[in-house]
Amino acid sequence: MPRRGLVAGPEFEGFQRRFFTPEEVARHNQPEDLWVSYLGYVYDLTPLAQEYKGNLLLKPIVEVAGQDISHWFDPNTGDIRKHIDPLTGCLRYRTPRGRFVHVPPQLPRSDWANDFGNPWWKGSQYEVGKLSAKTRNIRIINTLTSQQHILEVGALESMWEILHRYLPYNAHAASYTWKYEGKTLNMDHTLEENGIQDEEEEFDYLKMDGTHYIPAILLYFSDDLTEL
Repeated sequence: MPRRGLVAGPEFEGFQRRFFTPEEVARHNQPEDLWVSYLGYVYDLTPLAQEYKGNLLLKPIVEVAGQDISHWFDPNTGDIRKHIDPLTGCLRYRTPRGRFVHVPPQLPRSDWANDFGNPWWKGSQYEVGKLSAKTRNIRIINTLTSQQHILEVGALESMWEILHRYLPYNAHAASYTWKYEGKTLNMDHTLEENGIQDEEEEFDYLKMDGTHYIPAILLYFSDDLTEL
């Protein structure tokens, strides 16, 4: 496995994130930076928005930029939900916000181009990763500088993925040994697999504010300042 300083791990230059939190998706809420999530996955529709810029059919998509739109879809088929059109009596896509890009018109029209191939919601050309169904907060403390940061991470993310999230705060994060309660963490494992339990449900049961207790990971400097 490639080495980053004294810590074995992935080469971060081409590192591909697997999970994104709802809060991260919500940041991409403009036509020039447009993400949505649905059925457990996250999609970057910015190229679609650029291709159809100025087209009225883009409006319903722009209106939900940064949001989860799983309710648009049939979870069994992965297709847009359908209904019987009261005007034609035919089965057609249900679009309460109005017809959008790649949805056929209600009645046949000579000006509708259907040569775009698969509609944008079929296939994986816009997929960027999975939506974290559950997130949790973790505190990361740099013992060398005494700086600490609280990150929201996906429950299924590996420690390498959490390290990748932490890089904006410390570009030399891979030059540190990551520990919890004195034990060196396995960077290929999740927080729970490393024994860092998510106690949110227990705090809720006890009617306690879980934000007062956030598990802390301690970083111990172990190498020269090797930038990622």
